[in-house]
Amino acid sequence: MASADIGEAALGHKREAKPVLIVAGPTASGKSSLAVRLAREFGGVVINADSMQVYRDLPVLTAQPGDADMCAVPHLLYGFLGLDDVCSAERWATLARREIDAVHGAAKLPILCGGTGLYLRALMQGFSPIPDVPAEVRRAARDLLDKIGSAALRERLAIGDPVSAARLHANDRQRIVRAWEVLQATGRPLSHWQTLPPTPAADLRFLELVLLPERAALYQACDQRFLAMLRRGALAEVRTVLDRYSGLYRPDRAPPEGGAKALGFWGLARHVAESSEISGETIAAAQQQTRNYAKRQGTWFRNQMPTGNFITPERPDMQFSESSYAGISQKIRNFLLTSG
Repeated sequence: MASADIGEAALGHKREAKPVLIVAGPTASGKSSLAVRLAREFGGVVINADSMQVYRDLPVLTAQPGDADMCAVPHLLYGFLGLDDVCSAERWATLARREIDAVHGAAKLPILCGGTGLYLRALMQGFSPIPDVPAEVRRAARDLLDKIGSAALRERLAIGDPVSAARLHANDRQRIVRAWEVLQATGRPLSHWQTLPPTPAADLRFLELVLLPERAALYQACDQRFLAMLRRGALAEVRTVLDRYSGLYRPDRAPPEGGAKALGFWGLARHVAESSEISGETIAAAQQQTRNYAKRQGTWFRNQMPTGNFITPERPDMQFSESSYAGISQKIRNFLLTSG
């Protein structure tokens, strides 16, 4: 039986949980190329599970798949949001579930590819049903945060949501403003919404492939990838973004929510704003930021996905030998042929 036929046969059991393949791991670990290769073999569709690759304005800096990969197999949920939009784990999981159902409906295999563990956990384990916060409420909340600071906003939050305020540090800007905006949008504290039981995706079953390269090789890949981004025009990309989104870069504050949190963005934005040449110090800082992020991702996957199939690419370019790939392929075949 051909590989694509295996996927179609597995998808045909209406009463069984439907299969979803996950290709996860730290940044620069080779996830995207593996997902494309698997999609070709198994008749799959790649669905983005990276919190920065949802933004359309920074395809180079967020390492989105290139045109060749995009044309080779279908890719979904890449580059569909403006840089000033906010995509929570709940929002992504809702969108991803919609795409997964459509892919299954077309008798294809959904392949989630990304390194944002919170996104994947929200889909697999479910999440508390927190209503979406309107964009104008988010903007007002962040303007207030910039005006009065996180400590003062936490004091205001304590009036309406004392539970959240008590467990948040006064300097935790992101979580304080999140709790505040939910309170303003819904009239109920975030702590209330978080007590509601999550709804796991019981009708889906997952095979988790987690790429965990050797640390030295991964760090080298992180460093090389940022240099490759610069060669491909990352600085010009940032310049275009700053022209398009007026007021996005302010050196006196942290990056706003949304795509401006992309690794390396703030350092490149500073050089654009100051009309200065990019320095070795800026490059080194961005590379260190990327390595630190990759380390945190690896720790998260080890601790939060203990049932995952941990795989180490052998080659420095994060690719697999034919024998290793054959083992991965067989694991997927077995998964597809197993009833849910």
